[in-house]
Amino acid sequence: MSSPNAKALAGTKLRTRPLVATIILFGGIAALILSLALSISVGAADISLSTVWDAVFHFNANEIQHQIIKELRMPRALAAALVGAAFAVAGSVMQGMTRNPLADSSLLGINAGAGFMLAVCFAFFPSVSYLGLMFICFAGAAVSMGLVYGIGSLAKGGLTPVRLTLAGAAVGALLLAITEGIALYFKIGQDLAFWYAGGVAGTKWVQIQIVSPWVIGGLLGAIALSRSITLLSLGDDVAAGLGQRTGWVKAGGVIIVLLLAGTAVSAVGSIGFVGLIIPHISRFLVGVDYRWIIPCSAVLGSLLMVLADIGGRMVNPPQEVAIGIIIAVIGVPFFLYLVTKMKGE
Repeated sequence: MSSPNAKALAGTKLRTRPLVATIILFGGIAALILSLALSISVGAADISLSTVWDAVFHFNANEIQHQIIKELRMPRALAAALVGAAFAVAGSVMQGMTRNPLADSSLLGINAGAGFMLAVCFAFFPSVSYLGLMFICFAGAAVSMGLVYGIGSLAKGGLTPVRLTLAGAAVGALLLAITEGIALYFKIGQDLAFWYAGGVAGTKWVQIQIVSPWVIGGLLGAIALSRSITLLSLGDDVAAGLGQRTGWVKAGGVIIVLLLAGTAVSAVGSIGFVGLIIPHISRFLVGVDYRWIIPCSAVLGSLLMVLADIGGRMVNPPQEVAIGIIIAVIGVPFFLYLVTKMKGE
């Protein structure tokens, strides 16, 4: 191992906080469990936490509140936790691979690609199954990512974080415009309204059963690649000098991002900024080792989405504010802060 590489790796170890990461993981999981219970309890009809406990562990089909909890509240809360983890980890992997602090599936146009294919599906294949819809979202996300990387790489000097972000903004805007055109021409705007706003209301157990294996698989894949992503975040030359096969790592990372982002968009629509905010918070708290960043991002992303869903129900009861709007209120100022911070770079 050469001296510069050894110094880089040593620096990585010095900037890692395993104790803080462990506290965040266990504390975050405890807070997530409490938030899930609160999410199941809060709504148009408030239900006591003791009733929630009874419905989860001693379900009685004759109790109306138990039926509401099982059929409506529980899948909604679990969907928020799953997609929050998916968006956050997808953002972590993208930021680590590209070394771009603005990398996020929404800002780089990946969500827009999935939404575009959703519009095509609603217009031409309205009877497709939910599983088929999810694979169509994967395809749209893949096409969008390919366009973004292709356009960003055309300029002299190759792909840079700024070019990647600009290409993502351009591709995302183009696909969004085409999506709106399809919605107007085929009169499917109302069907797509849910996907524009983003939300977990109306999620059913069948969707949880389909989505959860893919999300869990993507999370496990990201954890398996976490050490390689840490080295890749130091630069391609450093990673290659430390024995990493950077091409294979990037290919695996791209597949994981497509898997997580495509699944999440198919479940709740195009919700932005989760994959931007959470990885930065995790890096600030636990250091630069992605073996800690990725699991912490999964827990904090789940917690953010569940709390945002609760907030959307409490802003103007009994009406609900879309979860995408709640996240955007948090995410836009954070995005502007990052842009301002990068101005000197």
